[in-house]
Amino acid sequence: MTSYSTYALADLLDAFASNDPVPGGGSAAALTGALGVSLLIMVAALSKTRTGAPEEAADLSRASARLRPLRESLQALVDRDAAAYQGVVAAYRLPKSSNEEQAQRAQAIADAMRGATETPLDTMRLCQQALEGAAIVAVNGLGSAGSDVAVAIELLLTAAKGAAMNVDANLPALKDRALAEQVRLERKELDAESSAAAQRARKSLMT
Repeated sequence: MTSYSTYALADLLDAFASNDPVPGGGSAAALTGALGVSLLIMVAALSKTRTGAPEEAADLSRASARLRPLRESLQALVDRDAAAYQGVVAAYRLPKSSNEEQAQRAQAIADAMRGATETPLDTMRLCQQALEGAAIVAVNGLGSAGSDVAVAIELLLTAAKGAAMNVDANLPALKDRALAEQVRLERKELDAESSAAAQRARKSLMT
């Protein structure tokens, strides 16, 4: 399996621009989220804070410690999303000549579609958590770095919305209707929570 995280930037952009279906929109959403988190970590690591108060530096340090694993997970999701798509394709290509093969193929498709739905949902979860951290960085970070925090907020919100589109695209294919409803509700909640967190972070930049 190709690891896009090892690509040079130009090669990664070429991969997204190629006529290969992977990496696609789900991977792009995860990458966008990772970029947003990276900006937040950068601002949190600056030697100066909003007013220079020791508690600001402490809050930023704690926020950075929580943000770093989110970035690592989002980076991993760039590859995971591509693998999930390839898993769906592989499942649909399984033989279906006999009843046994048809049953195995149906189960493989169901498992693959579940993975393809859970993957962008994970991206949404991580972006929502990162947006909660954005408010902390916005309140305590250096004022002149506010535009960096603002860009991070918009990147994370865009990443969450992009991942939500991928969840929506896969939901109709889930045969387990109870699972589909559970995913639909969580997707809706994460969307609302991400929007609210982004708004709180934006307001924090203005104070």
